[in-house]
Amino acid sequence: MSTHTVRALLALTVLVGVAGVIVANRTEPEQVAATRTVLSESDLAIETESAPAVTASGWLNTGPLTAADLDGKVVLYDFWTFGCVNCRRTLPHVKAWHERYAADGLVVLSIHTPEFDYEADPAAVRQFVTENDIRYPVALDPDKTTWRAFSNRAWPAFYLHDRDGKRRLTRIGEHRYDETEDAIRVLLGVDPDSPRATVAST
Repeated sequence: MSTHTVRALLALTVLVGVAGVIVANRTEPEQVAATRTVLSESDLAIETESAPAVTASGWLNTGPLTAADLDGKVVLYDFWTFGCVNCRRTLPHVKAWHERYAADGLVVLSIHTPEFDYEADPAAVRQFVTENDIRYPVALDPDKTTWRAFSNRAWPAFYLHDRDGKRRLTRIGEHRYDETEDAIRVLLGVDPDSPRATVAST
């Protein structure tokens, strides 16, 4: 056997071995699901004892909502502004959560706090809400009254409160959507085997 043939066989053996290791260590989707940490309510520490009141100059998709209206509901407060690119990227997830969990007692309370003057125009906000088929309540917060009450500092920002009004989760910015949905599901007490939200592709 020639030296060239021996080298070729050795190289082939190494490649087969590496491929075997890769296949052996590859994580299949069902394995990911099986090893996913199951969240419980005890994992969601109480961050604040109550939610600040939402003070709005106007409301879209609803009349004014008071603390009494939210009593006994799991509430996701969503701070955003329509000109914010990051907010637009979170929008499909927020809409999907509303669609999936409203019947289970979730209230998505969207607080539109403008960053720039053009975003403070109620007609412009209404147009964006209509064009993007946003169906949950939107509170208009042009003077940052509710923003300050929540001590908020960023767009987008999410504050999840349980049925007793206590804050159990804070998320600033994009991503970690599965974790947020897990927390929503736990606080609502939905069946762990029930379907999750379906996020529309963008």
